[in-house]
Amino acid sequence: MDVKKLALLVGALVIAVVTAVMAKNMFAGAGAQQAAAAPAVPLGPKVLVAKKALPVGTIIDPDSFAFQPWPKELMQGAYYVDGQPDAKNLAGTVVRYAIAAGQPITRGSLVGPQDRGFLAAALGPGMRAVTVMVNTTTGVAGFVFPGDHVDLVLTQQVQGGGEGPALKVSETIVRNVRVLATDQRITDKDEEGKTAVRTFSNVTFEVTPKIAEKIAVAQSLGQLSLSLRSIADNSAELERAVAAGDVKIPGNVSPAQERQMLLAYSNRPADSNTTFTTGGDVSRFQRRTVPGKTSGGGDQAASAVAAAGKGISNAVAVPAGPVVRVARGNEVTVVPVGAR
Repeated sequence: MDVKKLALLVGALVIAVVTAVMAKNMFAGAGAQQAAAAPAVPLGPKVLVAKKALPVGTIIDPDSFAFQPWPKELMQGAYYVDGQPDAKNLAGTVVRYAIAAGQPITRGSLVGPQDRGFLAAALGPGMRAVTVMVNTTTGVAGFVFPGDHVDLVLTQQVQGGGEGPALKVSETIVRNVRVLATDQRITDKDEEGKTAVRTFSNVTFEVTPKIAEKIAVAQSLGQLSLSLRSIADNSAELERAVAAGDVKIPGNVSPAQERQMLLAYSNRPADSNTTFTTGGDVSRFQRRTVPGKTSGGGDQAASAVAAAGKGISNAVAVPAGPVVRVARGNEVTVVPVGAR
């Protein structure tokens, strides 16, 4: 091989190697310089942020917020900072303005029991607040706390117009009522944050205007008792309502709006599909109907009420003396003995 050609080939290889090494060093230096150009954002103190979405009227509990480090340059004086005394006593306050999940909680977004407009802020749109007197027995022995949902049961005695014992009956008049406060207390936590069970004599509820009227009348009829509901009941009833088509959700809403609409429906009180129980359903020695006036061998009013309760359309008054009742389908005919 020619010496001149061999020298040119070796020179080309040397130049190629030097070029590759220089290119590698240049790209490596540029990458290191780019990575070092992004300095870490300095974090400031921990501020109070919402762990979940808090709509207007939400009663704050310890599971609603948490302290989280926040960028120092974004700090504001309205934030609740960890270590401040006022940041530890927020349980029981009410959300005045809607707070998104992960958003810092400001002092203007909450209202406390000592502030004006506290109860109005706790109420949902179109809702009313009513107070019911209870005792240890009717108030579930104090195990009802703000934010719980209860049913209202009315117990009364119906005298009727005749002789004999009165009809004893209990009826669930309202379901799924949210408790706002007990004896003007919005929180039942002690100084250590533990649940403190106390008896109370007044309970404030959130209801619709129509249900508020019903509760006012019910308190004059008899005794109202509270029946504490399970948390799972709302979910089960909501699923039944959705399956039955009672809940109408527009098709153009976002998932967050859909969840908010379903939550509002599940928390709304209801006065339909109520049930009742009479003394006769509990004991065979108690009545099932209202006592009526007696005449001869029959109880006319009681027979008429019983017939009406069973859906009998042609119920008639029972005449004096022995009678025979002839039933033809849903029609009952009372025939005195001896008559043609």
